[in-house]
Amino acid sequence: MEDRKALLKPQRTVLLRTGPKPKIDSDPHPADQHVGRQIATVRVQSDVSQAQLARSIGISFQQLQKYENARNRVSASMLYEIASSLGVPVGRFFAGLPGNGETRVEARTLPVDERLDFIASAEGRRLIEGLVNLPPRVRGRVSSLIAALGEELALPDIKADSETAGEAAPAECKTG
Repeated sequence: MEDRKALLKPQRTVLLRTGPKPKIDSDPHPADQHVGRQIATVRVQSDVSQAQLARSIGISFQQLQKYENARNRVSASMLYEIASSLGVPVGRFFAGLPGNGETRVEARTLPVDERLDFIASAEGRRLIEGLVNLPPRVRGRVSSLIAALGEELALPDIKADSETAGEAAPAECKTG
């Protein structure tokens, strides 16, 4: 009886991989990066936090972060839900995406704008909220101060570059 059961039992075919595992591309596609940045941009412009948007579309804020950072691809239905929640057309997330009429080989890589990443961060959001709450005159002065600090911090780099090239370092000037 045991021999009969063994004969009637279907045999499973085992596929053995003979070569190396196929490499899965770990870098997100430039289009996914672009769409993620656009989601973050529209969300920030709409004054909506990641937690608020995530809650409104029924996902965790961590999942939304993954969409915005292009670690996870956004499905068409989820993109539709995000657009509906933010009150924008779905096409808004594709604005500025190169590729209309371009072949895959000709398509250029999209630039990564660090400013958008900063604006979408918690630190950037707090800074913007603080600046918006300032009177316009004070906000202008703070903006000038930040620009002056940036220039001042860039001076050591200029000095180091010119010294390594054998040039004299530029004379320091006072900003008024």
